[in-house]
Amino acid sequence: MSTLEAGKGTTPEGADNEEQAARYVRDMFARVAPRYDLLNHVLSLQIDKYWRATTVKRVAAVLANPNALVMDLACGTGDLTWALGKNAKARVLGSDFCHPMLTAARGKHAHGLFEADALQLPIAAQCVDLITCAFGFRNFANYRRGMTEFLRVLKPGGQVAILEFSTPPNAAFRAAYDFYSTRVLPKIGAALSGVPDAYTYLPESVKKFPAAPELASEFLAAGFQRVEYEYLTFGIAALHIARKPAGHCAR
Repeated sequence: MSTLEAGKGTTPEGADNEEQAARYVRDMFARVAPRYDLLNHVLSLQIDKYWRATTVKRVAAVLANPNALVMDLACGTGDLTWALGKNAKARVLGSDFCHPMLTAARGKHAHGLFEADALQLPIAAQCVDLITCAFGFRNFANYRRGMTEFLRVLKPGGQVAILEFSTPPNAAFRAAYDFYSTRVLPKIGAALSGVPDAYTYLPESVKKFPAAPELASEFLAAGFQRVEYEYLTFGIAALHIARKPAGHCAR
């Protein structure tokens, strides 16, 4: 049995079950929401914009389809939602389960946003052509349940694109980045946000998250096919693309 089948998900300190983990994540993001965009850009040295642009480029074929429905889950303040919808012919929606983050996103989007838990989406089966998730999947209380829900709502042949922090494969670069993420990033994040625990949680959650090859294997085990991934910026982040089998039936 794989770790994800056993119910693996984010494990914040002090959380003993999925409900507590989800509550911690929701409350934490509610506290950082006012300065979330600034922190993203400062802490990533603006590289997060390149990562999102790369994601948009990889799913451009779906975005060009006027009959397609795209859902950006755990959308936070909506940066990827906005980037996806900027020149899309497809209909692009965004959702998040943290109300203050969604409120910030609504400042950028006039419509197309709704509040929902990505593990229990209030939408019908087999109606979505593309699901995206940028830096939110790592925070799910149960990764396998997230994958199962993706399969439920995707049309046969639909795609999921997961942009997430990863473990750099090069040992020397990994050591340098580990120093930055554990020693430097938390101090800057705490100073700018006023929420010290949020930027202690970030590097810890990345360390616990499956490395890119493992995550690809887990998508295959969950029932996806044609799973691909690429490292971005020496492996600080990774973009996974997976497809729902054409003959897969919703449950």
